[in-house]
Parts: sequence; structure tokens; C-alpha cells
Amino acid sequence: MAKYEKADIERRMQGAVDSLKSDLGGLRTGRANVSLLDPIQVEVYGAMMPLNQVATVSAPEPRMLTVQVWDRSNMTPVEKAIRNAGLGINPITDGQNIRLPIPDMTAERRKELAKLASQYAEKARIAIRNVRRDGMESLKEDEKKKEISEDDRKRKEEEVQKITDQFVKLADEAAASKEKEILGQ
Repeated sequence: MAKYEKADIERRMQGAVDSLKSDLGGLRTGRANVSLLDPIQVEVYGAMMPLNQVATVSAPEPRMLTVQVWDRSNMTPVEKAIRNAGLGINPITDGQNIRLPIPDMTAERRKELAKLASQYAEKARIAIRNVRRDGMESLKEDEKKKEISEDDRKRKEEEVQKITDQFVKLADEAAASKEKEILGQ
């Protein structure tokens, strides 16, 4: 196993938090947000491409997204991809633009999304704890190889735990903030 490196552990834990923030960004609140369409893939030119590589997405109003398709021949595939994305949004074609009115969210849907946000947070916490476990194992390995003393191992294990607590707190804060946003509080 690799030698213990604090920077590597922090980088991997930060990756888990960044991934969580990205997942949370895709959850729909009551407002139009261009990141809502980030996961959408469109079948164009015989390949699957991200929507943002075939069109410009903008939010001109708080409850409206617009998609300006660059190549007119891609209008139908883009509209189909948005319709099939399961976002509950009905595209309205207007020339080379597609308007996406963002409907009001029901209380039930808000609760579902809040629950999903906490599931994403739990996934991030698990990833962070897995990184902690790897760090602890590499410290024990280093001690076994006589590269560090028992005192060093204990001190560094405390350091790993502090880093873990810090990143779990970041994940929890991100999720709590998103849940609050979703529930409109």
C-alpha cells in the first residue's frame, strides 16, 4: 500500500465533496438553473454528446430556461433528449430556440428531492470515510515497515480524523443548504 500522504487524503476527500456539490446542483429547486440540463446527453451526428456542446443554455427569467440550438438539424434530437430526461419539463420549440418553463414544485416533489439530497450526502460521507480508512491502513503499514514510530502513527491518525470531520461537516453543510433551498425555507 502507498505511503501515508496528507495531501492525497485531503484531495480525495475534497473530490467526494465536489462530487456531492455537483450532484446537488442537478437537483431542481423552484428556480431555473442552467446546471439542471448538464446531465442531458443528445444523440447528434451519430454520437451521444452533452447538451452544452450542441446548444447554448441560459436562464433569462427565474422560471424559464432557454436552449439555443446551434445547428437547426439538431432541434428534434435536443427536444427529444430534454423531454426524455425525466425532469418534468415540457419543451416549447420557437424557431431555433427551445423554451423550458419551470413548473411549480409540489410539496411531495420537494420532499422527494430533499430525501435525494440527503442520500447524495450519505454517499459522500461514505466516500470520505473510505478515504479515512485507506489513510489509517497506510499509517499502520508505515509503522509495520518501521518508517514511522507508534507515536507518529497515533498523531497522524488524529490528524486524519480531524480532516475527516472537517470534510464530513462540509458535505453535511452543502446538503443542509440544498435541502433548505428545495423546501423553500
